[in-house]
Amino acid sequence: MPLTFAAGPVRVRVPATSANLGPGFDALGLALGLHDDVAAEVTSGGVRVTVRGEGAGELPADDRHLVARSMRRTFDVLGGQPAGLALECVNRIPQARGLGSSSAAIVAGVLLARALVTDGAERLDDAGALRLAAEIEGHPDNVAPCLLGGFTIAWTEPSGADAVSLPVAEGVRPTVFVPAERGLTETARAALPPTVPHADAAMNAGRAALLVHALTAAPALLLPATVDRLHQDHRAPGMPQTAALVAALRAAGVAAVVSGAGPTVLALTEPPADFAPGTEWQVWRLAIEASGATVARGRLGHAERGPVAAGRKS
Repeated sequence: MPLTFAAGPVRVRVPATSANLGPGFDALGLALGLHDDVAAEVTSGGVRVTVRGEGAGELPADDRHLVARSMRRTFDVLGGQPAGLALECVNRIPQARGLGSSSAAIVAGVLLARALVTDGAERLDDAGALRLAAEIEGHPDNVAPCLLGGFTIAWTEPSGADAVSLPVAEGVRPTVFVPAERGLTETARAALPPTVPHADAAMNAGRAALLVHALTAAPALLLPATVDRLHQDHRAPGMPQTAALVAALRAAGVAAVVSGAGPTVLALTEPPADFAPGTEWQVWRLAIEASGATVARGRLGHAERGPVAAGRKS
């Protein structure tokens, strides 16, 4: 059955995410109150992308843009392609910092394409959207919280990715320390060894299980629950300032981890008032985004085009 495209634009708001959370490598993630807003509509031909905020002047303005590529991939799954697309992106999630900017772009593309097809939700349900987004990204730990919100546990079956979202306990107060330098997930993954000692794997399994309890019911246990031996130490030589900040925060009793592949640092409990990370770090206290990605009809409004997201403080 041929596709029928919606008249007029649709828009999506997608949150930043932090994956791994210490011991939950490639499985655990958290949605944060820092958002990108993207609007798209079908046109008579070509792909045109405008970008404001993070990545402006750097990201492609045509069909090479990750949102556009993700939309094209989704349209293929839905059964057809529009003649053209016009996209407007207002980006607040820092690029290549370990806060899920690529996953946000992928989720935005999948949801925008689905919303631009009149029966898109029937052709691609929410479970299918998660599987597709994870397939495009390569792993589900960031796309799951971006789509579902809150604290997520993601896994992959032969049929594709799946995930659950759990409510976060009072007392979990995320703070991110964002450096000017960037990092690449591919580089961070290349630093990981092909095998790990059984004792390290066993310890991480126990701490990941404890972290689920700590995040959902017992924040007082977050410091021991965020101990990791699978990936952070192996990546430390490639981002020594990140490793040093994690160590300093943990020595001060703060449940700090590398956010995703870094170099951003995530603290799940509040740092001491007199803790000074240094001038090279921007410090943002963020809410937990419980709702995940949201879709609406129409163009971006004045609020969506604003440069600063609600809940972000420097």
